[in-house]
Amino acid sequence: MDIYLKKAIEMFPDASCELIYHNPFEFLSEVMLSAQTTDKKVNMVSIKLFEKFPTFDSVKENDYDEIYEIIKPLGLAKGKTSNFIKLCLELQKRKNIPNNVADLVTLPGVGEKTAYVYMAEIYKEPHIAVDTHVSRVATRLGLSKEKDPLKISKDLERRYPKELYIKVHHTFLFLGRYKCKSLKPDCDSCLLKDICQYKKSV
Repeated sequence: MDIYLKKAIEMFPDASCELIYHNPFEFLSEVMLSAQTTDKKVNMVSIKLFEKFPTFDSVKENDYDEIYEIIKPLGLAKGKTSNFIKLCLELQKRKNIPNNVADLVTLPGVGEKTAYVYMAEIYKEPHIAVDTHVSRVATRLGLSKEKDPLKISKDLERRYPKELYIKVHHTFLFLGRYKCKSLKPDCDSCLLKDICQYKKSV
C-alpha cells in the first residue's frame, strides 16, 4: 500500500458502497441510474421504483410513463427510463443477470464501469471502477495522466495489488466525493496536500 492510498484510508476508513439495495437486480439498476446524479437521490427514487416494480419480470414496455415520472428527479430521465425498461425486458429473456463482465456489457444501458461496479459489489471480484470522482483523484494526485476512465483504471490496477482493488475504488471515490471536489476541493484539511500535484499547481 502506497502513501496515497494509506492517507486516503486514514481520512475515509469506512468507505463503502452507499447505494441501498436488497438484491442484485436492484443494485444493477441503481448503478445504471446513478449516472450524473448522487447516490442519495438514487436511494430516494429507488424506494418508489422497486415498490412498484420489485423484479425485472414486473416491468412491461408500456410502463414507460409511470417509470419516467418516478425517476425524473435523477435527470437524464428519458434515456434512463428507456434503458431500465430495455434492461428488464432483456433480463426477462435471459431469466437471470449475467455473472461476468463480458456478458454484463451486452445488456442495455450497462457499460464497463457499471459492470465493474456490479461484479466488485455482488461477487467481490477485483475491479477498480473509475467514475468522475475516482478519475479526478487519480489525475490530481498524479497517479494517471490519462483521461479515459478505462485507461485510468488500468493505471491504478498496475499500481495496486488485486486484493486492494475494491478498497482503492471505494476510498478514492469517497475522497473525490467528499473532499477532492470538482469546484471547491477542501485541500487544507486533506492529508494528501503535501504530495498532491494539484495542490502544488494552485
